[in-house]
Order: sequence, then C-alpha cells, then structure tokens
Amino acid sequence: MGYNFYTLSFYTLSFYTLATILHADLCHALSLLFVSKDRIMRVHDWSRVDDGIFHDFHHAWIEELKRALNGGLLPAWLYALAEQQVSEFGPDVLALQVPDASDRKESGEGNQDGGTGLLVAPPRVAITVQGPHEFYTHRQKSVTLRHASDDRIVAIIEVVSPGNKSSRQRLEAFVRKACALLQQGIHLMVLDLHLPTRRAPDGIHGAIWNNISSSDEDYHQPDDKPLTLVAYQSKMFIGVTAYVEPIAIGDLLREMPLYVNNEGYVSVPLQETYDRAFAAVPRRWANVLEQ
Repeated sequence: MGYNFYTLSFYTLSFYTLATILHADLCHALSLLFVSKDRIMRVHDWSRVDDGIFHDFHHAWIEELKRALNGGLLPAWLYALAEQQVSEFGPDVLALQVPDASDRKESGEGNQDGGTGLLVAPPRVAITVQGPHEFYTHRQKSVTLRHASDDRIVAIIEVVSPGNKSSRQRLEAFVRKACALLQQGIHLMVLDLHLPTRRAPDGIHGAIWNNISSSDEDYHQPDDKPLTLVAYQSKMFIGVTAYVEPIAIGDLLREMPLYVNNEGYVSVPLQETYDRAFAAVPRRWANVLEQ
C-alpha cells in the first residue's frame, strides 16, 4: 500500500496582513471577555479561502472525529482509524474497523447482558429516504476493503473536499466508490460543506442518490440549504436508507447517525469536533472565514 506524505509548512505574513490580523484579534479578544472560551462555530463559507486551507482543516476534522469515536463513543468491539486512501476516497477518510471473531468475543460484541452499546431508535433528521432493493442486484466488481490487519471495515466517514467536485471524472469516481461501498454492505457518512457546482447541482448526495434510486425518486437540494450531511445505512439485498440533513452556511451542525451494523448506530458529534478542528486554523485564515 502506498502512502502520501505531508509536510508542515510555515509562512511569513506581509506587514499589512499582520496589522490586519492584530487588529482583528484585538476586536475578537474584546468580544470574548464575557464569553465562554469554548465557542460554538457555525458552518463557514469555505469558498472564501483556497482549497488548500480547507484541506488542512479537513485533516484536523478527521483527527478530531477519530478521537471522539475512539474516546468512548464506539463499543469495545469497534475502532476508528484515519486511512490515507480508500480507492477514490481520500486522502484521509475515517474507517471503522471490526476485529476478527476471537477479538470480538473477548471484547464483548454480541454479549446479551451488556448489549452492543449502539442506538437503534430511528434517527431524527430532516429527510429519510429508502432506496430500492434492486440496487444490490447490479453489484459492481470491486475489491473488498480490508485493513492491513485483516480487520473488516464496516463504516466510513468521508469529509468532501472541493477536489471531489472539481471535474466530471473526479465526481464520477467519488460516486462510483460510494455506491461500491454501499453494495458491499459498508455504511457511509458523507459531510459536504461545499456549495453545489454545475457538475453536482444537488451536491454530492444528490449525485450518489440519483445513482441509487429510480429516476422518479431523484434527490433535489433545497435552495435555502445548499450543504448536506448524510448517513447511509446499507442493508444487504434489502436497500440503502439515507438520513439526510440539508444545512446552510451559518447553521450549527447536528449530531448524525453512523451505522455500524444493520440496526445500530452511534451518534457522531459533528459540531464539537468541527469546533476543535477549526481552533487549529491559522488566525490569518480564520479571520477571513469569520468575517
């Protein structure tokens, strides 16, 4: 398996830029005198900055999601791992792994006394749609995804980057891989914080769902909510259920369900992890996004 390597770069600022940041920081500090240090950040307009700035934030958010999941949200028989690449996804998707049978038995998976530690009540989201079971009758040829340890991948979180919509080829590759994962029974969460494009007028979810559903069930993005949080529950040979939460720039992020088996899910704290990741964005660019 090949891995991409990343470097940590340092930049100097022009005098004008530095003065602007210092002024903004002073105003920012004064406004926070009587406000909690742990601020809640609303969804930013990431089109205001270069793709590389979001790419840096993307890494941080994946890491915070991994910390939250491994820090107690997941039952003992599951773990989350940031992957460098999962076929057309990546770099940096978050994959949930399940150990082999002996490890699951020791950690208590399926223990009738302790339960699974998963939520089973129907998630509360704006839109819930069921895909046709025929989706599974046309399975694409694809390699089953496994970690190097042979632990099985059961779910993936993908934070969409601008590059996923930058060309028809890249968009189709993303959609193709998403459908292949779902056809393998791998559950999926897609977080798309970027405005629709000509190639994807209904966002990434619209492109995915329009490949899953019949033509009369196409998804159309609400005009006033152009961004999308979506969780896909994949029940083999029964159908894919999409739990969709359209959002807008300036909205707060709600918790979303991440299914890890056919019935149970964990609730992922998107807002809390987004806030922690954004705290690491350089002030020079955070000021641009917070204007």
